[in-house]
Amino acid sequence: MKVVIGRLNLYTMVVIPIFMLFLNNSRVDKTQVDKLDKKAQEIREGKAKLRICHITTAHPCFDIRIFYKECKALADAGYEVYLVARHDKEEVVDGVHIIPLPKVKNRIERMFFLVNKAFEIALKLNADVYHFHDPEFIPKALKLKRLGKRVIYDAHEDVPRQIMSKPYLKGFSREIFSKVFEIYENYAARKFDVVITATPYIRDRFLKLNPNTVDVNNYPLLDEFTSVCDWDKRNNDICYIGGISKGRGIIELIKALEFVDTTLHLAGGFESRELEEEVKKLDGWKKVRYYGFVDRAKVRDILCSVKVGIITLHPEPNHIMALPNKMFEYMAAGLAIVASNFPLWEEIINKSGCGLSVNPLDPEAIAQKIRYLLENDELARKMGEHGRKWIFENYSWGKESEKLKEVYKNFNSFIEVLA
Repeated sequence: MKVVIGRLNLYTMVVIPIFMLFLNNSRVDKTQVDKLDKKAQEIREGKAKLRICHITTAHPCFDIRIFYKECKALADAGYEVYLVARHDKEEVVDGVHIIPLPKVKNRIERMFFLVNKAFEIALKLNADVYHFHDPEFIPKALKLKRLGKRVIYDAHEDVPRQIMSKPYLKGFSREIFSKVFEIYENYAARKFDVVITATPYIRDRFLKLNPNTVDVNNYPLLDEFTSVCDWDKRNNDICYIGGISKGRGIIELIKALEFVDTTLHLAGGFESRELEEEVKKLDGWKKVRYYGFVDRAKVRDILCSVKVGIITLHPEPNHIMALPNKMFEYMAAGLAIVASNFPLWEEIINKSGCGLSVNPLDPEAIAQKIRYLLENDELARKMGEHGRKWIFENYSWGKESEKLKEVYKNFNSFIEVLA
């Protein structure tokens, strides 16, 4: 049954969007195309702001990258920013106008009802720029392009490689789904005004398709960590914060707790109810303090109360070349790190001196690294200090936000030219 559901999920993510792509390829009435001259004149005269509409149907409303980094950065820069996302009410938070989407029961409902609803709202907002974050919205984004809108695709993941890691797809079926989706995504990427990516690795892929591609990396919000708790006031505990799935190493991490005397502070959402039930049956779960989804203030509280941060993702194609944003947050909070032994991650660990790498598929090895740091408190403290210093000197969201704002300055200039 799980295999059938998994394949159905891939069908909704790959095959249905491609069908919708061709279904939506009909011509659009010219009367629907925006008349930009009046808005251009108002922008030139300082009477109007560029209106930006961010759209996500798959991510939570207060996603770190979407809301806290990108939307807030643009609102602070003076733009009129809207976020269409799943939420319980319409409100303005930190200058961002949140337009709520309703909750849905499953992926099928999200792919059809929610995507269509988000498209309807987006059209009513009549934004100058549409910035979307989910591959499932690509068919509607292409329709926005045919309506004369300017559209940005924010590629958080290398989805074709992500598909290759799906456990419910075996052998050749993975390659088929991955290749079909890559052809579809490549076609769409050429049509968009700009492609923004979360890593240089994904950027290099899309640069071959669209010269207007820029990486806006998921570096941490350092303002949240300008001051942190003294090391001696921290508990001799560990933490993992983020999405909880088998691919992110939750099974091995909980099993590792059987071999070490500590408490794991765990925050985030489980990939499925079945996985949550499976994990809670493991012996190591008795050493877990589980918080569920938490806001940014609680994230900071957790990070400032423990000594070691864990990020033992599996060696899947989409993980190996990913920039470990969670590791960067751990470092900003002054934690010692235990991370997967991917070459890119080991390079970061070696340069910064922030922690230890480990085989993420070996629970006993993970436990050994955790135990070593907790038993060598002074070494762990120094690793935390080195990592914190290195991250503040090298990786800051402030620099990335300037790249994002430069993209929008170019849009602003283009509209002004029309006047």
